[in-house]
Amino acid sequence: MQTHTLVIVLLIFSSLAYYLGKKRAFKVAQGKIRNLHSLPSYYGLYAAMWCSLPALLILFLWKSFESTIITNLVVADLPAEIRAQGADRLNLIVNDIKNLVQGNITSGQIDTTLSAAAEHYANLQASGDAALTVLLLSLAVGASAMVLMRIKAHQRARNAVENILQGLLVICSSIAILTTIGILLSVLFESIRFFQTVPVSEFLFGLEWSPQTAIRADQVGSSGAFGAVPLFAGTLLISFIAMVVAVPIGLMSAIYLSEYAGPKVRATAKPLLEILAGIPTVVYGFFAALIVAPFIRNMGVSLGLDVASESALAAGLVMGIMIIPFVSSLSDDVINAVPQALRDGAYGLGATQSETIRKVIFPAALPGIVGGILLAVSRAIGETMIVVMAAGLSANLTANPLQAVTTVTVQIVTLLTGDQEFDSPKTLAAFALGLILFVVTLILNVIALTVVRKYREQYE
Repeated sequence: MQTHTLVIVLLIFSSLAYYLGKKRAFKVAQGKIRNLHSLPSYYGLYAAMWCSLPALLILFLWKSFESTIITNLVVADLPAEIRAQGADRLNLIVNDIKNLVQGNITSGQIDTTLSAAAEHYANLQASGDAALTVLLLSLAVGASAMVLMRIKAHQRARNAVENILQGLLVICSSIAILTTIGILLSVLFESIRFFQTVPVSEFLFGLEWSPQTAIRADQVGSSGAFGAVPLFAGTLLISFIAMVVAVPIGLMSAIYLSEYAGPKVRATAKPLLEILAGIPTVVYGFFAALIVAPFIRNMGVSLGLDVASESALAAGLVMGIMIIPFVSSLSDDVINAVPQALRDGAYGLGATQSETIRKVIFPAALPGIVGGILLAVSRAIGETMIVVMAAGLSANLTANPLQAVTTVTVQIVTLLTGDQEFDSPKTLAAFALGLILFVVTLILNVIALTVVRKYREQYE
């Protein structure tokens, strides 16, 4: 039975267990719900959970290890001369076997040994699916029957259901935390391998970025310089330009929407402003490459300036437009969270609306606004597509916004594009850059959350 069909059958069984559990609760209560410890629906949910959750857990575990187990069994039955050909060749043969089972194209000629192994693989897979189906359906029926027979009027079904749900919530939250830890560790381990080849001081303070390492001794044009300062400088330059655009416009629009605009204008303008946040970044990249960059270059030529066809200014301006909704929306929420009593007190003392905004509302909302701006900075630092299309790939160490620069994220994409060897410093450099980017954004997010938490403690 296919996996999705099996899941549907288990859900049908769970629905049936819910109905029978609820009916059983009515029966043991003799039709009087007040005789039960919990509502009848909790007894039904308890039976449904026991019917589905253990079976789904076994299904998940089996599907996680099925391919590995079957592959090991098939490889163990291969002739000794095939198993002795080395790991790379053996992996290729295993891929051919799987392609044969799925009906895809293989990488080489299909011989009798390969056909027999594919048939063996398919038989093991079919046997495993049949055994899994019988096991799960038997478990679902047996567990639900056991729970239905044990339903009593004094049974604490609600407590049991809530404990199960609490456990599921803990598992879900743990998955998110463990995923973050896994990402950090994977990046950290590869970065350590990189720093075993390239000194940390050279990476953090070097002024030249040219990660093309030589494969042969006589290869030309492969300097292998891993100084990341030009990447950091380009990232900061573009992010600074973006924030110069986004912070004033976003903040002023938030003040207008929260303090001056009427209900109808606010209801129309705010959704329209937030549409900018839903536009894909590749669209912003096209806009920057086709409209903004040529416009800046033409303006620079008319003024006698030397402007590159791809410049940090073009990427920063468009990135700032993209970040406006983040600053505006967060600032608007923070300003609206300022207690009305502060406004009334300022008006009672004779302050005008503009004076109230400047001297009362803005200082009160400033911690939250700063937190929102820091989150927007993190968003700007992590942007890739706009920089690729508008700022270029040149790792130039310059503070001139009219020149082409690149950022950390762009270089990560460049280094990991195409076929790469993960033993090469060129490829491992992407993980070192990712680690630096992770640490920087983490620090910014922690600072932002700390500032916002301080604000909430003061005004809520």
